[in-house]
Amino acid sequence: MPEGDTIYRAARTLRKALEGREILAVATSVPQVRAMGPQRLVGQTVAAVEARGKHLLHWFAPSDLALHTHMMMSGSWHTYRTGERWRKPERWARFVLEVPEWTAVCFSAPVCELLSRSQVAGHRSLSGLGPDALGETTDLAEARRRLDARGDVTIGEALLDQRVLAGVGNVYKCEVLFLHAVDPWTPVRDVPLETRDGLLATAERLLKANVAPGSSLRRTTTAAPAGARDAARLHVYGRSGRPCPRCRAPLRMARQGEHARQTYWCPSCQGPGPAGT
Repeated sequence: MPEGDTIYRAARTLRKALEGREILAVATSVPQVRAMGPQRLVGQTVAAVEARGKHLLHWFAPSDLALHTHMMMSGSWHTYRTGERWRKPERWARFVLEVPEWTAVCFSAPVCELLSRSQVAGHRSLSGLGPDALGETTDLAEARRRLDARGDVTIGEALLDQRVLAGVGNVYKCEVLFLHAVDPWTPVRDVPLETRDGLLATAERLLKANVAPGSSLRRTTTAAPAGARDAARLHVYGRSGRPCPRCRAPLRMARQGEHARQTYWCPSCQGPGPAGT
């Protein structure tokens, strides 16, 4: 699933191609969007493209409608110069937006819906988001309050909860917990207070570093050269069985939480993990 930095970069690319431009044509394969009469967007303007955590919103004027998309595990946005060949099959297109010089295509996104501003404000997923780790200012005190309220939840699951700090995904969860030597299966209530602050601050720092000018690849290590493989840019994620970069013990992977997300950790540096692993 794309994490906050990936969605932020997608919004930045879409913004450059679309923002302020008149809509020439739209097409969609999504029944909910068709029911909203998307052809009325033709002649309107793309007023803004906004990233909220892992969510994308395209705002249109003067209708004040918004196209809300969430990529989940399968979706992606592409931008093409007018007439350029698409890199994915047309049958996978969920929403197509044409403006002068550019075509933006949303492929395979499980969530694709056209909403009014009031519907956005009351949207269950959007309205419940925690502070955005990639916002201009991130209210870490509020994120900490929300984290503390999940005392019985494991810290690995709590960091993934978008109602705590929006934008943190599975990669950052694993990497941040490794950097602070915290067992992912520790209940939030048992994580020291200063460590909770550190986890949130590190997540914000890493996400923002990876969308800074000149940064194009996710990286949580400091020594990896530009263009290095993911394994060289990450401490633990995807590295089960390889030596821990800190103590050389074999790294582990186990499924965690309701959605059985893959969690990578060092049993020596961080703790034993779930019982029976």
